[in-house]
Amino acid sequence: MTVIVSLLALGFLILVAYRGYSVILFAPVAALGAVLLTAPASVLPAYSALFMENMATFVRNYFPVFMLGALFGKLIEVSGFARSLAAAISRAAGRRHAMLGIVVICALMVYGGVSVFVVAFAVYPFAAELFRAANIPKRLIPATMSLGTFTFAMDALPGSPQIQNIIPTTFFGTTTMAAPILGPIGGVFILVVGMAYLDWRRRAAVTSGEGYGVGHLNEPETIDEHAMVPAVLACVPLAVVAVMNIVFTELLPRWYGPKATLALTPGTTPLVLDVSRQVGVWAVEGALMLGIATVCLFAWRRVSAAFSKASQMAIAGCLLATLNTASEFGFGAVIAALPGFAAIQSAMKVITNPLVNEAIAVTTLAGMTGSASGGLSLALAAMADQFKAAATAAHIPMEVLHRVAAMACGGMDTLPHNGAIITLLAITGLTHRQSYGDIFVITCIKTTAVFVVIAVYYLTGIV
Repeated sequence: MTVIVSLLALGFLILVAYRGYSVILFAPVAALGAVLLTAPASVLPAYSALFMENMATFVRNYFPVFMLGALFGKLIEVSGFARSLAAAISRAAGRRHAMLGIVVICALMVYGGVSVFVVAFAVYPFAAELFRAANIPKRLIPATMSLGTFTFAMDALPGSPQIQNIIPTTFFGTTTMAAPILGPIGGVFILVVGMAYLDWRRRAAVTSGEGYGVGHLNEPETIDEHAMVPAVLACVPLAVVAVMNIVFTELLPRWYGPKATLALTPGTTPLVLDVSRQVGVWAVEGALMLGIATVCLFAWRRVSAAFSKASQMAIAGCLLATLNTASEFGFGAVIAALPGFAAIQSAMKVITNPLVNEAIAVTTLAGMTGSASGGLSLALAAMADQFKAAATAAHIPMEVLHRVAAMACGGMDTLPHNGAIITLLAITGLTHRQSYGDIFVITCIKTTAVFVVIAVYYLTGIV
């Protein structure tokens, strides 16, 4: 019965998310409803000591990353850098390689620290223009953009400043550069197989005589490329974030050593921080601040004119994203404390392989919540110690655990109720019926890549 209660709580949260209701509002309702059916007297203590405590912990740990990432992405947008980069790659790709060009544009922006939502808004006008010129069905645009945005650049490539690659650092004591060989192997698999699928879909459309189509919604206006900044200049802030993330990851442990001590007032007990658990977050924060400074330096006139409105929009967006994910984190903490979850956890121990166990747990919870970061946070908050103990016993490096968890969370998260998918379809003016089938195939390819990486590790031992 307790297992059914836990599953009902998860099902209820999926339902309200799919129907478009706020997770911030309904995550505590779902969690406390499960407590009410299990131990009615524990509802209020569970809300204060579990839900709110863990929600606040998530905000404390990751809000600066969400805030700086949102501000950086917004400034990249208002400065015109995003459109300039997209236009340059569009010209280089041309009609023949329109799909690959869009995938590359999206991947560069995501790896450079731009929010996946900003990428969707910035790239769609160029995707529509290229697809129209190449007479490729518009319904394939969302799957093409998904391949570049929600897959290898987000969590497979080491050094990615996206939150999905940062969360595991605080649980496993790793850095965002974890598994520098395994990650790219998984990324190449996703890119090659994903592009092969998209090209097959394009050729099938040509054979059937289907073109771009007419009567579409949200068709973008013609782009004025003469008003854009040079593409080389547009690349600089993204390069700064990517390079300085790596530099700070290497330098911060040398500066602080294994422990960082904070004692601002003489005579008080100093606060001691484990640097290995903070370096991944600190490195990304420092890199994003330098990226923001670079945008301001090279596009001061445009940025200063729009900074007030742009910063307000960025903060509003990051608050919503942070609290959505934090609410799911609090929800996971409550569910993890229930007897039903303990039974599910015990059942999963039947899967004796620690990496396979972790991959299935993370991608399942990401699919249930419709959020990569939410599912990852939920899974690691509940089972990170179990994963680490099993990996240590099997002599598996924490870096491999990090990469498998990060890649797994970006697998089945893109089910129909995923917020980013709903937003992408709205931006492109398409529906689930028209485009989700191809997005789901990309989702399956991404999920398969996790197990390919696990197999490569066991066959070769490389990290």
